[in-house]
Amino acid sequence: MAEQTEIDSKFGNSAGLAQAMSDIAERSQRIVTDFLSRQAGENSLKGVGDPLHIGDAFFEMTTRLMSDPAKLVEAQMGLWQDYMQLWQTTTRRLLGEEPVPVAVPDKADRRFKDKLWEENEVFDFIKQSYLLTARWVQGVVHNVDGLDDHTAKKVDFYTRQFVDAMAPSNFVATNPEVLRATVESGGENLVKGLDHLLEDLERGKGKLAIRMTDLDAFKVGENIATTPGKVVYQNDLIQLVQYAPSGETVAKAPLMIIPPWINKYYILDLRPKNSFIRFAVEQGHTVFVLSWVNPGETLAGKTFEDYMVEGPLAALEQIEKATGERQINVIGYCLGGTLLAATLAYMTAHGDDRILSATFFTTMVDFADAGELSVFIDEAQLQFLEEKMQQKGYLEGSEMATTFNMLRANDLIWSFVVNNYLLGKEPFPFDLLYWNSDSTRMPAAMHSFYLRKMYQENLLITPGGISLKGTPIDLRTIKIPTYLISTREDHIAPWKSTYAATQIYSGPTRFVLSASGHIAGIVNPPEAKKYCYWTNSRKAKDPEVWLKNAEQHEGSWWPDWQKWVAKFAGGTVSACQPGDGALTPIEDAPGSYVKARLS
Repeated sequence: MAEQTEIDSKFGNSAGLAQAMSDIAERSQRIVTDFLSRQAGENSLKGVGDPLHIGDAFFEMTTRLMSDPAKLVEAQMGLWQDYMQLWQTTTRRLLGEEPVPVAVPDKADRRFKDKLWEENEVFDFIKQSYLLTARWVQGVVHNVDGLDDHTAKKVDFYTRQFVDAMAPSNFVATNPEVLRATVESGGENLVKGLDHLLEDLERGKGKLAIRMTDLDAFKVGENIATTPGKVVYQNDLIQLVQYAPSGETVAKAPLMIIPPWINKYYILDLRPKNSFIRFAVEQGHTVFVLSWVNPGETLAGKTFEDYMVEGPLAALEQIEKATGERQINVIGYCLGGTLLAATLAYMTAHGDDRILSATFFTTMVDFADAGELSVFIDEAQLQFLEEKMQQKGYLEGSEMATTFNMLRANDLIWSFVVNNYLLGKEPFPFDLLYWNSDSTRMPAAMHSFYLRKMYQENLLITPGGISLKGTPIDLRTIKIPTYLISTREDHIAPWKSTYAATQIYSGPTRFVLSASGHIAGIVNPPEAKKYCYWTNSRKAKDPEVWLKNAEQHEGSWWPDWQKWVAKFAGGTVSACQPGDGALTPIEDAPGSYVKARLS
């Protein structure tokens, strides 16, 4: 941040401002030159002018739309009537009346939180005009007849991206908060914002890497991921972390956590106040976590099968060496849960009963309705992605992060554009967003298999649809007790899709639905007293029927899970420290794998 401090000190006079602008111009030219040089030197993919085939989808939509001009005229008439009503209500406001607004933003829409969006007639008109137009555009494309389901979803998704991008809050001249800051600071906010923009371009090497939090405020192992423990085993794909017990006795059955390898495990161990790992340790579990490696091109050939063998199966062997316990309880989070389900079916086929119970955090095994992520999965896009991965042997973590951020663009993209670039503010230090910015790569072989066999072909739920180590996988054979926690506002693993597992596994299942989203609904400690969750002991076939008859509970679901998993603890035994068993500690937790950042 040295450059930012230097710019701040220069605003006292016009000469300083001129120098700041000169520095910015020089940096801009350097960024553009470096970017063009890299582009010329890289191996380019051919025929990728529209790799996502967005243009094709919109061309088909337009063709269908024009084939029914009456419907288009009807929609245009509706928009015209709405605008006439808006003009009338605005005029009445100018005359001193208080008419009911024609369009009102959603209560959760923070783009229009500044009081001038309501108090000032001009900004109120701009806001309502945008909302009316956005509603009209999205309604028109959504109601086009004759589109196949995938094309319709793609058109809907990218129309929303366009509509969100064009919000008046994203522009200096139509955002009252930005205008006020510009007047009050004499434009200093815009110069600072330009400096922030250049910093992000420099860090992204020509690509915009928006800073969501203060990247210097957190350090893994120092103020996040601090639960005491040791790395007791490692191979090419994992470091196995064993955490120190908090008391003299522990549950007999250890607890193994399989996080996703799309991001790093410490989402479950951010800070002491919101660490699920610390919570589990305090509940008397001997906790082990798989910390996945951030793979480079040397691991390009690692497959989904390798992730099973070198992940949970290898960890099971090492946990027995460390504790002397053969049977354990397991948690799988998101993609880690998908791997856990496949592993359980594999173990069942081989008569392996080492897992007593399984907990699934926001896990999909039936990908029939994968939500908006399915927009990115079709044959053309997969071929493009595979060609891209073949160049380096992996998919860059930043590309996965961009995909997930687009699912919630207003919260994870545009809010930071306004804060960082238009208002010129520093992003707030937020541990969850620091983790969100700490992405990992995907090995080419594994990622291609996962996207094709699961997202595209949905073969995991088909008995024998996939085979691992020559063993056909059948999820119906899973008979151990399972606890499934999903979140109601999940954009990554829609809860109605995750609910499908209750109809697949043969053993007793407990499905719990938490409020909030994919991360916040899971990382919700009891002390926070936030959100709520729903339970229903009856296993309805229809998720909506399940929810309709479910009981709502205030606060965190963590105690509910602890009460459930305690039934499979096997009693208590004397606690052991990492290293007391047959495994020699390699290094302190959180280990070195998790500390490798892409930047």
